[in-house]
Amino acid sequence: MQENSFKRAETHRPTVIEVSGEPQGVVVPADGGFRFLAVKLPAFVVDGQHFPTIELAHQAVRDAVQSGPQL
Repeated sequence: MQENSFKRAETHRPTVIEVSGEPQGVVVPADGGFRFLAVKLPAFVVDGQHFPTIELAHQAVRDAVQSGPQL
């Protein structure tokens, strides 16, 4: 029984989203897709948004960071 809960926990681990080697936040499984949680100011424009795939979340974060003001 412990093995099942361990495997389930692995699938719910956050995935870090980086842009140019700099962590911007994480995506966590939510509602059949992934929700982005920002940790850096340039990525907050995408904070809380839901994406069907991690790749689409990464693309949205990258676009937001690259189009925002460079601090």
